[in-house]
Amino acid sequence: MIQDVLTVMWRDWIVLRRRLKKFILSRLVTPILYLVAFGWGLGKNINMASGSYLDFLVPGIIALNTMNVSYMSITTVHAERVYHKSLEEYLSAPIEPAAFVIGKILSATVRALISTALILGVALIFGAGLKFFSEPVNFLAVIILNSIIFGSVCFCAALKVQTYEELAQVNTYLLMPMSFLCGTFFSTSELPPVIRFVIEILPLTHTSCLLRYGFDSLSMLILLTYAICLLWLATRLFKKLSL
Repeated sequence: MIQDVLTVMWRDWIVLRRRLKKFILSRLVTPILYLVAFGWGLGKNINMASGSYLDFLVPGIIALNTMNVSYMSITTVHAERVYHKSLEEYLSAPIEPAAFVIGKILSATVRALISTALILGVALIFGAGLKFFSEPVNFLAVIILNSIIFGSVCFCAALKVQTYEELAQVNTYLLMPMSFLCGTFFSTSELPPVIRFVIEILPLTHTSCLLRYGFDSLSMLILLTYAICLLWLATRLFKKLSL
């Protein structure tokens, strides 16, 4: 099982290695824009009780980045199913379906980790205080869990929708609202109670809080539950392709 997972990851790593320069450059653009516009521009007029707005913003950008990178990294599964018709070949290969799913999602997690490292470097250049370095295990665990969650979300969507337009709609109706409402750019404490209740159910809210404020057992348990359930669902949907 482990060997099969590593084989799938190695295949994706070869693809990434050939495009690594383009990947790095593309991953730098959005964080720099956020840090300039919100951290330097808008942030100068905002005072946070815990420190500067730039320090508050960086964990939110990392949470947002890992969500987007892990999700977008799995979109190729849709093309392999609908256009290339290659998923059936993976199902007929002598590997467990779960190994393919886990390998693909862990490959997306590796991309998210690389992108996170780039953001940390840029944030240091901008003068942000990176307090979460005091809890490196918590930091890495949260990044990995968040990447698994949204990689699994995309894997499930890629196996169900028929067109790229429908796959983009998942981004529009699910990821985009979370990008702005789940504590990435502002605290959710000022929102109306009903809206806040809904938002605090969503995984990205807990990711933002864990990265910003440190370890919390309830938030970590919620992320772990999301990751296990969505990974199980992605594996189950993939197995159904062979029926």
